[in-house]
Amino acid sequence: MPVKEIMHDAEERMQKAVEAFDRELRSIRTGRASAGLVEHLRVDYYGTATPLRDIAQIATPDPRLIAIKPYDPSSVGAIVKAIQASDLGLSPSADGGLVRMSVPPLSTERREQLSSRVKQLAEESKIAVRNIRRDANKTIESEEKDGGVTEDEAYKAKEDVLELTHKYEEQIDGHVTRKIEDIMTV
Repeated sequence: MPVKEIMHDAEERMQKAVEAFDRELRSIRTGRASAGLVEHLRVDYYGTATPLRDIAQIATPDPRLIAIKPYDPSSVGAIVKAIQASDLGLSPSADGGLVRMSVPPLSTERREQLSSRVKQLAEESKIAVRNIRRDANKTIESEEKDGGVTEDEAYKAKEDVLELTHKYEEQIDGHVTRKIEDIMTV
């Protein structure tokens, strides 16, 4: 496998790790209402666990309110159950064909817990990126042993993989900084 392919594969996998981390961050609550808080929830819709975003329109008409309008009004009860069963700590209220949730302000203690969770998720994502680096380095070493690349090319490729790793770790750190700022903003 040429070094270019190894680098491309590693970068693609690192990008996916950062994107997965970003999706996970969207589900963590800040002081403001966000559709990202509930869109990933699975609702028992006719016996199938379906993402909420697929069966309803989610809106945030103001910073403290999430409004969910199901495409099928008969699914309101299932949506309410799914929200109550989640660990979001939000209390939904059904109003005709609409589900409303007021997003209360976060306590200082809860803000600190959420910040810790963000840091924990960041570390897990960095570990994933480092594992991708390790895999790429192993592939480069095996190519070097097989004679596919020279020692100098392998050394340069490993340096490039390390730079790539630092680039994606910095992206993760940037996401963490912004999310913690959002969480700590009262």
